Amino acid sequence: MIAVIDVCGNNLKSLTNALQTLGHDYCLTHDKQTLRKAHHVFLPGVGHAKTAMQALLDHDLVDTITRLTQPVLGICLGMQLLYEFSEEGETAGLGLIPGKVKRLDAVNGYPVPHMGWNQLHWQKTTSLNHGLQEKPYGYFVHSYAVAVDEYTLASTDYSQDISAIVQRDNFFGMQFHPEKSAQTGLILLTNFLQLEG
Repeated sequence: MIAVIDVCGNNLKSLTNALQTLGHDYCLTHDKQTLRKAHHVFLPGVGHAKTAMQALLDHDLVDTITRLTQPVLGICLGMQLLYEFSEEGETAGLGLIPGKVKRLDAVNGYPVPHMGWNQLHWQKTTSLNHGLQEKPYGYFVHSYAVAVDEYTLASTDYSQDISAIVQRDNFFGMQFHPEKSAQTGLILLTNFLQLEG
């Protein structure tokens, strides 16, 4: 069973459509027991970091999420929540990946929010990029980001190098929206769902 956490102000339709396209059953849930039993868990998020973290706290999900041992994928804001801290609302995150989420710098030619297609540059060998071209494109919509660090699997360049895909242990994050990234995104989701817990 695939569990999609549904409490973070999510626009879930595109993700669930992608899972259906790939032929996978899923459940939208904030039930702790269901999350523990799932073989893969998605943490999508849209909106403000402080609001999203408060929703996880209100549903008493923080301890459950941090103790999951199966593959977990945070998408967009969901990826940012995996970190220790976000400048957005001065928000403490789940603390699963060391580091800070910072607001993108608005410089000439690089407006914030960052919206559109950007190339992914692989930093490490990973099973997630199986079947993908060397520099595929992902679709980004965000105003905050994480610098490239030891947990970065792939980066993208938007006036600066930022983390596009990250991993620490069984916790993965994608700053872009794989479910909106055409064939590249479907391949990434397939590769993630083939990871063993």
